[in-house]
Amino acid sequence: MGDSQPWTAAPSAAERARSLLATAWSCAVTADGGREEFVGAHSVDEDGRVLLSVPEDSALLAAAICAPRGEPSAVLEFADVAPVPVRNRIRARLWLAGWFASADDQLAFHATRVVLRQPSGAVVVDLDDFAAAAPDPLATAESRLLTHLADCHADAVERLTRLVEPESLHGAVKVQPLAVDRHGLTLRIERNRAQGDVRLPFHRPADDVAQLTERMHILLSQASAAQCPRALQRQRTDGDG
Repeated sequence: MGDSQPWTAAPSAAERARSLLATAWSCAVTADGGREEFVGAHSVDEDGRVLLSVPEDSALLAAAICAPRGEPSAVLEFADVAPVPVRNRIRARLWLAGWFASADDQLAFHATRVVLRQPSGAVVVDLDDFAAAAPDPLATAESRLLTHLADCHADAVERLTRLVEPESLHGAVKVQPLAVDRHGLTLRIERNRAQGDVRLPFHRPADDVAQLTERMHILLSQASAAQCPRALQRQRTDGDG
């Protein structure tokens, strides 16, 4: 079941990809017919190039050395996992196809294709846009911010639902903060057998946590002035919320 709330003021695909790459903790690499999982082993430079530290006995290291230079020989996969427990916690996946080259004690990955898959669908990210984009300034703080909002300010999350179109709240049994970036906050609306996401855009981008706090206060003030959604009113009356 979809939601009618429009997605506005959202990061570009390149920005979203760079944010995912900057915060992902694990990386799956498929090369030479094999697949290896690496945890906490990669870093990213300013141009979005992935640097991977692998054990000396890794099959990937041998495959990278033997592969023809410049030919696509590997695919890197990264997953964006929601920090707050919700259904379908994978918010997006990022695939980089390309080839490895030795760089000091690491493998440097040169991407020839970047694909970002979100619930709205998959998109091929332009390589120049990907290299020029920067991660969202709130990306590394997002996990802490969302878990704090969910664990300590459930009343604020409920108040924010007053800004959601009533049809998007139809059948809602639970609402959780799913994502936040400099452009807005996303709520996950869970129903008995389905879920949907709703975007609450900020009136202007937030470049740091202090600005985010101000943007959230404005949203909450707007929500306080709005009428409580009838769907959640009925939910509280029935004892479900």
